Amino acid sequence: MVGASRAYTPAEAAAVSEVAVKSVHNAIDKRIIATPPAGRGGRTLNDQDLLQLKLWYGVGSILSAERRKRLFDTIDQNPEADTVRADDFLIIDVARAREQLAARAEALREAEQMIQSVKGVMGGEPVFNKTRVPVRTIAAMKVQGASTLEIVEGYPSLTARMIDLAEIWAAAHPARGRPRKLSELGLKVKSTKRLPLRSEKATKPSGANS
Repeated sequence: MVGASRAYTPAEAAAVSEVAVKSVHNAIDKRIIATPPAGRGGRTLNDQDLLQLKLWYGVGSILSAERRKRLFDTIDQNPEADTVRADDFLIIDVARAREQLAARAEALREAEQMIQSVKGVMGGEPVFNKTRVPVRTIAAMKVQGASTLEIVEGYPSLTARMIDLAEIWAAAHPARGRPRKLSELGLKVKSTKRLPLRSEKATKPSGANS
């Protein structure tokens, strides 16, 4: 992968490889990837581990576990190969997988440079540099379907790139514990409105057939 190598936490590895965190731990537990024993900082993975993760789950429905293991051995023996033949009919584009991982790893590094936690700002919740905008709030808006343009209109201090990077950063740094209250983030509710719940036995409009 392009760029300096680093040690990834399972959550960071999941965000970069686009594999579920549970699957990352499962791969470690089953020794699909050979990671060093967990230290005080917990489990860590390297760039080669991420490549194996991506390929392992990417070809999971195609190759048996034994054939996937042989595939990894072949990649280890030919680290510069762009493609690797898995069998007589299947060729794996390893170079493309490396490119995808490198792009997401660089995106994560870029996000980490523009996000910080400042004591006294939003209760210490991570925000974009020189703003009071919580990163996880933006990531949640994206997940719920808000477009980058809509978010920029609501948060003019942010750029489109900041918003695009919010998701991978939030995935790599999941919040711990209960969600914080607005008061803990230094926010106040300006108004409230109660909406009645519609009853399942709502009155039918006049003239409706029974």
